[in-house]
Amino acid sequence: MTRQELSGKLLSIQQLPSLFFLGKWIMLSALVGILAGTASAFFLIALNWATDYREAHTWIIWLLPLGGLIIGLSYHYWGQDVVKGNNQLLEEFYSPKQIIPLKMAPLVLFGTVVTHFFGGSAGREGTAVQMGGAIADQFTRLFRMRPRDRKILLIIGISAGFASVFGTPLAGAVFALEVLVIGRMRYEALLPSFITAVIADFVCRWWQVGHTHYHIAVVPQMQFSFLMWAILAGIFFGLAALAFSRSTHFFGNLFGTKIKYPPLRPVIGGVVIALVVFFMGTTKYIGLGIPTIVDAFETELPPYDFILKIFLTAFTLGAGFKGGEVTPLFFIGATLGNALAIFIPLPAALLAGMGFVAVFSGATNTPIACTIMGIELFGIQSGMFIAIACVTAYIFSGHSGIYSSQIIGSPKHLFYGRDRGKTLTEVDKKHKQTSKKDLRGL
Repeated sequence: MTRQELSGKLLSIQQLPSLFFLGKWIMLSALVGILAGTASAFFLIALNWATDYREAHTWIIWLLPLGGLIIGLSYHYWGQDVVKGNNQLLEEFYSPKQIIPLKMAPLVLFGTVVTHFFGGSAGREGTAVQMGGAIADQFTRLFRMRPRDRKILLIIGISAGFASVFGTPLAGAVFALEVLVIGRMRYEALLPSFITAVIADFVCRWWQVGHTHYHIAVVPQMQFSFLMWAILAGIFFGLAALAFSRSTHFFGNLFGTKIKYPPLRPVIGGVVIALVVFFMGTTKYIGLGIPTIVDAFETELPPYDFILKIFLTAFTLGAGFKGGEVTPLFFIGATLGNALAIFIPLPAALLAGMGFVAVFSGATNTPIACTIMGIELFGIQSGMFIAIACVTAYIFSGHSGIYSSQIIGSPKHLFYGRDRGKTLTEVDKKHKQTSKKDLRGL
């Protein structure tokens, strides 16, 4: 047999290209997973330290304007090319222009820790995802990756950051595949995304960094009446996600138009937040709010908790402070679910768990990832209730979301058919123009 015949015979074996693909992405997934998992571990340790120090020295909240100035100046002078955060990852995926600067990782880590240290209301997912994406994209230049491979690199960076910061590798992998295009999944990155998520989560745990555990004690047997109640709860969760997304964009636009000098925005925002915390007399609604999330599964909470968290988080992020939105969304969903137990005949802990992931689903347009996350966190017994809540919230949040650069690949229903292929920002502008025309017609 000649060399040419042997080459032809080898190429005819369908599994051979798959083997090469697997080998390449195991190597890259291991590199990204180890680096992103380590970065998340360091970030979580720093965040815990900042939170503990703030809670032990609450007077430091009065220095929140100073923290805002530090963050504002940092991004104004060194981070203008990475200020878009998660949206920049999405835009580079859709329309590649340049390698994401590695400085995105330390800048967002520093900004988030400062935000929490001085008392801003923010989360951690955005930080971990940006660190993972920035780290992964450096291998594009190092290995001279082709555009299609670069897209997979960005996906596994997102997967690694999300999986390691929350300790949910399955949800992290699916989130990275689902978040890029609404209603579509990137199956070519399926295997690399899962491998990277598992490695990043393992590495973060190897650094002895733990994650908060939640428990749903009682899950009733599904029946028709409970199905209807779960759908109703999902509608409320979807509307809460819509309110959060619109509020965040509103405050971002407000600060952007009223205060032209960017470093001044978080300074003024910090003054307002410090005063609000002072007059409320509690730090319950700033930071991650994990103690309140835990309480939502165990005790009855004031029914207005979720409203205050929506306002303070949207205001914090809109003013230019750094951090993610997802943990505040967990807070909003869990406390709203706790409040819905007043009139919905389902266990309060179950409703809190449903809200925990369903509001997140509506705000990020990732119902499958959120359903998987709920199962990972709360167990398969509550899976059916969680799935119904997540999908319903996804539909009722409309074409809105916290990631304004998301592209609509498959509209949520036929009424939104003309939105296909547009970003959420373009859809929002179109709806505002339509509303203005309708008002003029009246």
